[in-house]
Amino acid sequence: MIEGRWQALDAARGIAVLAMVVFHVIWDLAHFGYAPATLPWSTPVRIFGHSIAFAFLFIAGVALVLANRDSIRWPAFWRRFALIGAAAALVTAGTYALFPHAYVFFGILHCIAVASLIAAPLLFAPWPVAFACGAFFLLGGEFFTSSAFNADWLQWIGLSTSEPMTQDWRPLFPWAGALLLGVAAGKLALPVYGKRAGANPRPTSGERTWLPFLGRHSLLIYLAHQPALFALLMGLAYLIPPAVDATDFVASCEARCMEDGGEGKVCHDACQCTAREAIRSRALAGVTDEVERGRRINEIAQKCVANGR
Repeated sequence: MIEGRWQALDAARGIAVLAMVVFHVIWDLAHFGYAPATLPWSTPVRIFGHSIAFAFLFIAGVALVLANRDSIRWPAFWRRFALIGAAAALVTAGTYALFPHAYVFFGILHCIAVASLIAAPLLFAPWPVAFACGAFFLLGGEFFTSSAFNADWLQWIGLSTSEPMTQDWRPLFPWAGALLLGVAAGKLALPVYGKRAGANPRPTSGERTWLPFLGRHSLLIYLAHQPALFALLMGLAYLIPPAVDATDFVASCEARCMEDGGEGKVCHDACQCTAREAIRSRALAGVTDEVERGRRINEIAQKCVANGR
């Protein structure tokens, strides 16, 4: 445990953990068809997700200040960096296996790791310097974007003119700004709360509540909760498939079929058959990869055409 943990900070991180789980439940329900597919992209849900990310980064900045009150404890700093970096690599590998066309290459853990390196020189600078650096990262993307940063290997910076296809994207511009603002806030709070934080490095029995507990284990929960949710919903999708409205699929299928030269009735019958057989056979149950879903739909469509249905 980091010496001098601030229980209020752990509780705040615990609240962010709960909010994160709720956000991912919303996302996963939509992904598996139990909620509208557009729900995760709605303005309220997007704001909710961005607020959670900001909270985690801001808290990480405050925690950096509290963990290095007198001087930077480099062994602990590098251990923390290595742990977060390894967790980020695990997220990249896991999402690449599930979503090879939209894997996480620079999500919130990647951002925390790199932004912590940027923050290290600011830990003993005056708080206005940290605040100014945070504001620069938060607002810089509005002024310095360029197509020169559109290359895949540069998009993690956050100055590209287009967004990549990815499950989580927290580039340095603007998201490192949240962590640096946390550093500024921590430096402001340190004269008032620093001694209090250091006076009780370990929680008393009355402080071992569930919110600080969640906060102290936030990284483990972050890594474990999505695989658990996915496994649960994949099983549910297999046992109790979500209600499917195939109207949009059939209309799109017919349009593409006729664009390729098919006759109206033949296209209509084939698309109706494809939708009906996909639902009946549960061929798409638990399949998360879009390429694999497309391959299975094509197989069903070919059988329908071959059978004249």
